[in-house]
Amino acid sequence: MTTTINKEQKNPNVPNLRFPEFSGEWQEKRLSDIADFSKGIGISKDQLSADGEPCILYGELYTKYKSETIKEVISKTNIDNTKLVKSKSNDVIIPCSGETAEEIAIARCVLKDDILLGGDLNIIRLHRYDGSFMSYQLNGKRKYDIAKVAQGVSVVHLYGEHLKNIKTINPSLNEQKKIANLLSLLDERISTQNKIIEDLKQLKSAIAHKLLNDRMLLETRISLGEVCELKNGYAFRSSSYCTDGKYKILTIANVQGNRYISTEDCKSISYLPNDLQEHQILRDNDILISMTGNVGRVSLCSKGHYLLNQRVGLLVPKIKEIEFIFQVLATEHFEQSMIACGQGAAQMNIGKGDIDGYMLPFSCKSDNMNHIAKMLQAYDNCIDTNARLLEALILQKQCLLQQMFI
Repeated sequence: MTTTINKEQKNPNVPNLRFPEFSGEWQEKRLSDIADFSKGIGISKDQLSADGEPCILYGELYTKYKSETIKEVISKTNIDNTKLVKSKSNDVIIPCSGETAEEIAIARCVLKDDILLGGDLNIIRLHRYDGSFMSYQLNGKRKYDIAKVAQGVSVVHLYGEHLKNIKTINPSLNEQKKIANLLSLLDERISTQNKIIEDLKQLKSAIAHKLLNDRMLLETRISLGEVCELKNGYAFRSSSYCTDGKYKILTIANVQGNRYISTEDCKSISYLPNDLQEHQILRDNDILISMTGNVGRVSLCSKGHYLLNQRVGLLVPKIKEIEFIFQVLATEHFEQSMIACGQGAAQMNIGKGDIDGYMLPFSCKSDNMNHIAKMLQAYDNCIDTNARLLEALILQKQCLLQQMFI
């Protein structure tokens, strides 16, 4: 149970949302006043092993440890650890280097003693403060303060000297622990929801493999070019881009292999080019394929004013079993087949011949294809429902990070 604070009536040095049993102002402290700083010592990727001492590498904070607290350590090493740095439970670690200032501002609390901490890790050893609470604070309200003190352009660096002057605002230790516990429970729920989605995807993939290879249902094979026409996108000029234009331009980055396109980070224009072709104005449920980079990824267009950019292909079905075609192309088998066809050193590319030549399972009986499509679409709907729940949980956490901290 939490209480909403009216800051017009209360002292402003308290959060907007607070557990009712706590009162009093929070105290401002620089990190240098409440912690000691040190740095990990190098452990490289090729020194990891199947057994040995548990360890954390700085890159794993970006890839493996998604929540603010590290309860279980994934990696191990059997190298001589006599000169290495070991954690104390409650240590907060932050990477020393990254690609961007915002990326590098990632804090994690290690909840176990004697974990080997690799090089390029800042270690913040708090005196009488809760490390989990501090990680949530540094990742939330203090994230951009940390980003501001990071240095560098192509590679950004962040060291203890930069972090010492970061201001933190903290309640009593008991209140810190209660806030951290609430957020930790929410992180566990988010982790569980991610696993539910991954399990559903694996289940769908296994069922799709079985159904699409059942010769009793799909008795023949046919080239994709016989049932679909591939159409190309338009080469939009960057000079025509504007902010909040009516028409959103879909690039290969928007085709991520989920059922529907990702609509984030779309460039936009206000007016349609005179030579734009009709098919390049996309419709709901158009089948799109990435032809450059992550080739072979397929997604459906969602409702909206979307335009087809170059290197994104539009597959126009020649038959009415559109959902069946999409489900076949949404399989890992199709994506891997396109990757095998890909050419190019810096960036992989596929062409019309690669796509048209793909042999897909087929049946002369529409009922068979529709039956398979309906079953696989039901899994897509279930995955989508759980993905929306995940988004809601993440949004709830973001809200709490804003409202329960100063």
